[in-house]
This record gives sequence, C-alpha cells and structure tokens, in this order.
Amino acid sequence: MKKGTKCFFVALALGLVFLFPGDQAAAQPPKTAAPYLVGPWLNSDRLFFDRWLAEVARGTEAAAEPLHPVIQEFQALIEEDPQLFMLFHQMFDQVPRTKAFRKDPTGQPQIRDYGQMLRVMNRILTRAPEFNKTGLVGFPINAILDWPMGTPAGTTVFLNEKVNRQLKKILNEWARFLGSPDSRYVLSDDPEKGWFGRDAKEAMPTFGEDFICDPALPYHGFASWDDFFTRRFREGRRPVASPADDSVIANACESAPYRIAQRVKLQDRFWIKAQPYSLRHMMAMDPLAERFAGGTVYQAFLSALSYHRWHSPVSGRIVKTRLIDGSDYAEALAEGFDPAGPNESQGYITQVATRALIFIEADNPDIGLMALLFVGMAEVSSNDITVYEGQQVKKGDQLGMFHFGGSTHCLIFRSGVKLRFDMQGQTPGLHAGNIPVRSRIATVVK
Repeated sequence: MKKGTKCFFVALALGLVFLFPGDQAAAQPPKTAAPYLVGPWLNSDRLFFDRWLAEVARGTEAAAEPLHPVIQEFQALIEEDPQLFMLFHQMFDQVPRTKAFRKDPTGQPQIRDYGQMLRVMNRILTRAPEFNKTGLVGFPINAILDWPMGTPAGTTVFLNEKVNRQLKKILNEWARFLGSPDSRYVLSDDPEKGWFGRDAKEAMPTFGEDFICDPALPYHGFASWDDFFTRRFREGRRPVASPADDSVIANACESAPYRIAQRVKLQDRFWIKAQPYSLRHMMAMDPLAERFAGGTVYQAFLSALSYHRWHSPVSGRIVKTRLIDGSDYAEALAEGFDPAGPNESQGYITQVATRALIFIEADNPDIGLMALLFVGMAEVSSNDITVYEGQQVKKGDQLGMFHFGGSTHCLIFRSGVKLRFDMQGQTPGLHAGNIPVRSRIATVVK
C-alpha cells in the first residue's frame, strides 16, 4: 500500500474475542498489530478496532433496542432450525479459549454468542462508515463474524443457503440506509471522523481534483453515502491505454495485482491450501467455462480508498452477463484463523462468493472470448452490471460497479492467448499497490 493511503472500509476485524471456551486452545493468537494487507481491509491499529467493537457492544446492551424485522427473522431462522441452532452455538464454542481470543488489549470482553451478535447487527443497520486514519470499521458485520468464520462450524454455517439468503436481506436493509440522505452525516468536515475533514484530506489530498464533486455544496454535492462511494473520476484523470491498439489490454478496476495463474483447470480442488482456480465453479457451471480450460487467470484486489466502477479491458461485444448468488462470509478452512479474513482466501472465494460474470468477444481475434469475474467480499455483495447482452463496448467503457466497499476481480483468458503482463512496478501479492484503472495491464503477443 502506498504511503499515506488509509483504509476506509475495514473488511475484517483484528482481535475479535469471545468468552465461550473451545476445543482449539493450541491455536495461535492473533497478532497485536499488523501492516495493511489485501485491499487494504486490515486495520493498521488493532487497538482502535477493539475499542470500537467493545463500545458498540456496550451500547447495544445498554440501549435494549427492539430488533429490526430482518434481525428478528434471522433469530427465528437460527432458533427454529435444529442444525443451524447447533452450528451457531458450535462456531462460537470452537473459537480458541486462549487469552488472546477472550479479551482485547483493553481487557474488554467481545462478542460472546449469537444473541449478542444479533443485537450488534441490529445497531449498525443505521450507521454509516466514519473516516479514521488509523483504522475504520466499515465492514462491521464481517468484524463480528471474523473469528467464527475460521472455525469448522463457521465454514458450514456460511456456506448454508438459508443463512446466506437471510444475510442478504440484512445487507440489503443496510444498503437502503447507505443509499439514503440520512447516511450523509459522515460526509462532514469533522477533523477525525468526517470524509472531508482534516485526516481525510491528508489521506486523499487530490480528492476534489480527481472526482466529480462540488466542495461549495453541502456534502460536496453527494446525495448519499453510496453516491459518495460510487463517485466518478473527472474527465481525463484515468485515460484509456492505447485506445486504437487492440493488442493492449486495459486494467478493469483501480486495483492491485494479486495472482497470475496459467494452465488453469476446468475443475479443481479449490478449497485446499493453495486455493487453485476451478473454472466451472468460478463460472457457476456455465457452458462457456469449457472454452477457458488451460487458460490464464489474472486476479487483482481493490484498495479501500479506491474508485469502484468496472471498465472494459478490451473493445468488443458483450456475449453474456450473469449475477451469481453465493456466500457473503465464507473463507477457506485450510487457511485457519485469519485476522483479516477472507483476505487470505481470495482465490477460494472466486468459487463461492456472490459475484458478477461478464463474457466479452474481443474485437482482436488473438484474444477472442474472454471473461471477467467481479467478486463481492462480505458486506460488499452488491454487484451492479450496467451493460447488456449484444452491446458493443469500447476499451475503457463502464461495465458496472461495486457498492459499499472494495473487492476482488479476475480477467480470464482462453488457452493459447499469449500475454505479456505489465505490473507497472508492482509484485503480485498481499502488499502490491494499485495500478490505475484503464491503464495498460497486459499486451497480446503473437
């Protein structure tokens, strides 16, 4: 991550702690502090997050607020389904009982059971993400679930169709708030918490020059938190790489390179430690998947302060689009407890998470049919496709967007397409920096 950039969506929390004893006492405790990793969703100040969660939990207990109908439905689902009732108890019980997992560095107890989990979820449905230069909880539901996600029971829970259907309803309710004018209260000049305050300006010093807004208007002219989040670059800020040269492939997102995989199998054991790509599962058994067997996958992740619209890497025709339902909170069990999960499961979630799939027939016959996969992570499960089948697009044209956070995405090429990637000085992996959207990411070679 580049110096000075701070995350505004913390995908996952550090140091969630639970009081239920478990059967994994030998598990390694989380680190007390860590650098920014993938996204960067990881909080650089664990103490900040732990205090935030403890404060929310205390406020929840004191307020005794009535549960929102969607939270009531979730409670009924858990308590009326014997299997889920068992699993929701087990996943908290299976969190290790070591000191590091029981209390945060301030000594405050953390989420203890599914009942407290529901009450905290209820409280955050009408809270928008605030800015903080050392850490910000923008994915509060994910934060609540971080340690349980890494347990055997949690792995089963968050692949359960009924659970994911209800979580989707909860996230949609939160999205309704984030799309309303009421969510603009964080678009203020508060020096620490406001998105146009002192600390935010330090993190995003060229915001006004980069993005379409009007600082003279209230909230800089943004109608809601989501309007602010899906902001657009001003004309000329991200030019298209070699617009007349169809051999040059443009970056689809403002993103950092994560992995390049070649000779990808049509079907593979994606849940193992190495997290190989399994094309049929990535594409939800789409018949076009077979055309990519043995091909290349380029995966990259979006930075939290980044621009979140998607753009076409090539000129061509939209062949097919699909929205694929999946898990919102799954992570690979093989990775163990991930203090920033599912950061260490990015390959795995391309097969199981909520995602958008777009097939494009490139004008360049040396590329031919290619696929783009835009993968939601946790609260970032709103994938919005803005193109249609049969539409002609030019390189750099908008294809869609993520709402409410950053995520990860893949460019998928057929076997036989020879590519020379241009990482622009970045090394694919957890600590790579952003490559600008619409800049050159690869060149087709004959």
